[in-house]
Amino acid sequence: MEQFKRTGFFGSIPPVTKNLIIINFLCWLASLVLPRVNINMVDWFGLHFPGTSEFRFHQFFTYMFMHDTRSIEHVFFNMFAVYMFGRSLEQVWGAKRFLLFYLVTGVGAAITQELTWLWLVHSLASANQITIVEQLAFDPNVHYLVTVGASGAVFGILLAFGMLFPNVPLFIMFVPIPVKAKYFVAGYGLIELFLGIAGFSGDNVAHFAHLGGMIFGFFMIIYWKKKDREDGRYFY
Repeated sequence: MEQFKRTGFFGSIPPVTKNLIIINFLCWLASLVLPRVNINMVDWFGLHFPGTSEFRFHQFFTYMFMHDTRSIEHVFFNMFAVYMFGRSLEQVWGAKRFLLFYLVTGVGAAITQELTWLWLVHSLASANQITIVEQLAFDPNVHYLVTVGASGAVFGILLAFGMLFPNVPLFIMFVPIPVKAKYFVAGYGLIELFLGIAGFSGDNVAHFAHLGGMIFGFFMIIYWKKKDREDGRYFY
């Protein structure tokens, strides 16, 4: 395949993986610079709660290219995971399938996050004995609900790597013993579930969005496996 003929660090990265990393960093830089001319990228492209004046349908897609601009860590670690695990998936699946998987898991994570917010707002409205519409009208905090980042798609990638390469040993930071990918992914998923349910005070991480990316990714892989077997193709 063509990607194996290229030399150099950037030349060795498959095209979709490389372009996703570049686009995300460019969007992060734009989000950092454009507010100086009164253009807030997060307001337009971050994922907001439906029913608020800030919500737009395109945000289900665009939010995954936005990242926290208070530091570079958010975008760096997300893109590092895309580089580490995404390139292997792209080499197995090909560019089109990998890109579709990335986008669908990202949108799936957004849908999961919106459902989580809906449950939260409904719970608040029930506690106040008012309707959700009234809660939206009288609670300004609902307008501050916004999610950004590629983490949902990244968790989909992690799940896919664990399913396609279950016995590949992975090293976790500060843990000198390698862990098989399947156990690493399962453990990470359980941690996200626990943190999401616990709802620690001050925790602004979209844990259920991460799980949503994994769930959508799981069903995509199961569907592809079945379809590939029927077509006489075996990639797993």
